[in-house]
Amino acid sequence: MSKKKPKTQRNEREPELPKFGGFKPLAAGLGDLKAKIDAEEKSKEEARKAAGKKPPPPPRPVPARVEKRTAESDRDDELAFHRMMSGVVPLEDRGSRVPVAGTARVTPGKVKPTDLREKAREEAKAVLDHLHHLVDDAVRFEVTDDGKRVEGRRLDVPPSLLRELRRGVLPIDGRLDLHGLGAEAARERVLEFLRSQRARGERCVLVIHGKGEHSSLPGGVLRGEIAAWLSQGRAREHVAAFATAREDDGGEGAVYVALRR
Repeated sequence: MSKKKPKTQRNEREPELPKFGGFKPLAAGLGDLKAKIDAEEKSKEEARKAAGKKPPPPPRPVPARVEKRTAESDRDDELAFHRMMSGVVPLEDRGSRVPVAGTARVTPGKVKPTDLREKAREEAKAVLDHLHHLVDDAVRFEVTDDGKRVEGRRLDVPPSLLRELRRGVLPIDGRLDLHGLGAEAARERVLEFLRSQRARGERCVLVIHGKGEHSSLPGGVLRGEIAAWLSQGRAREHVAAFATAREDDGGEGAVYVALRR
């Protein structure tokens, strides 16, 4: 007769497993665990966003809508303008509001376009001459005059050029005779002559001013002015040096003028 094994006594602390069929208790536990993990991850993510990101900027204000002008608003503006201008008396018709001097008034039909162009050309030339004079004002001339012979040179010109003029070795490229002209007309002729000769690239010219034998002043008017014109006047910007000519070129009645390059 076989002996029966004694039943093992169950530990009271060991929980009694419920008697369920299949794996239902394990699936339910996993679902709860996943929900808990998702909740923890969501809370961590929210805390991370709150610590690392600034609050979103406030929404930009929507610009006010520009209302289109209507005929009614235009009518209101017109009425307001009339109210402001009520009581205003217009001035009498006086022609030109600013009085024009008689010399500056231009009468249509009496001034030719060629005259206006010529006047504008002369004014532009005068302005250019003045500007050149201001720029060239820093240059000084060294001038000597013993009453018979006169000579001078710019201080930035080598003395050798003056010696060549004095000896008359430079070929003469142009001549200007001032006989019969007054002082003012002769000065303008000298300026224009030197300007044109320099523009053509000439090097040396001869200016015949005369000895003044028929003049009431000793030495003649032009003889006393020629040195000042060439060293101080507007013509000096074209002059490098000058010297009284040799006898065969006019002697004391003429000067060689070396033009600037």
